[in-house]
Amino acid sequence: MTVDLNPQAKQMAAESMVRTLAAQAAVIWPQEAELIRQYALPGAIDILDAGCGTGECSRRLAELFPQARVLGVDVLDAHLDTARSRCRDVADRVSFARQSVFGLDAPDASFDLTVCRHVLHALPHAERALGELVRVTRPEGRLHLIMEDYGMLHFQHGTPDPREFWDAGPPAFGRATGTDLFIGRNSYTLLRDLGLADLTIDYVIVDTLRVPRETFAAIIEAWRDGYAEPVAEAARFTAAESVAFFNRMIANILDPAGYAVWMVPVVSARRRTA
Repeated sequence: MTVDLNPQAKQMAAESMVRTLAAQAAVIWPQEAELIRQYALPGAIDILDAGCGTGECSRRLAELFPQARVLGVDVLDAHLDTARSRCRDVADRVSFARQSVFGLDAPDASFDLTVCRHVLHALPHAERALGELVRVTRPEGRLHLIMEDYGMLHFQHGTPDPREFWDAGPPAFGRATGTDLFIGRNSYTLLRDLGLADLTIDYVIVDTLRVPRETFAAIIEAWRDGYAEPVAEAARFTAAESVAFFNRMIANILDPAGYAVWMVPVVSARRRTA
């Protein structure tokens, strides 16, 4: 039986994903960059941005490491075109190529820092992709991963109650696509099984105290526009019910008296010297 290695291809290629990536980078990167600095990597390094999308973080990585060479890879040509345009002024150090995380073109031990953000929860056989990321990382090099977990979003009760959506939607959509939408909590075991060292799991806290409410809401709006219908189909909500859940979350975020939080797992590990 052939397994679709990109079961969310339609959602990933949609205009709403471009908005998702921009809003997520805006609220996550300021906290995430501080975690990357703690790796104490030298300046002139080779960085892989695997599943780079529109290059939001390829650009940020190049700015964080002004002597580094960054390669961003993705399977969507439109996203790669956007990434090249975004990074045109640093094209001497930042390049992009159409490659799958299941079969990278790079030789073994090519990169000092291997980054993969917001990707592994959307893939079947994530352990295979992780193995490929480890393969291309140099001994003593670092893996830096955002491995999402959709049990780590919390909203206040309302009508409809967002908790009902998160309890039913991600498990059903994960079963329908063969993916693990709770991979964040499984990341430690996956990386330990690959023989990595110095495993850490930190959290970027996206909430209504730390980030602008409008940007947080923009993430949920983009998710609604890209995922409300396919999640409804998998979870046996109606499309209208699914949209109503998202709209309730957006209202919660934008309410000056309301509180909501998304805990984003940021996972790091070091490849051992052979």
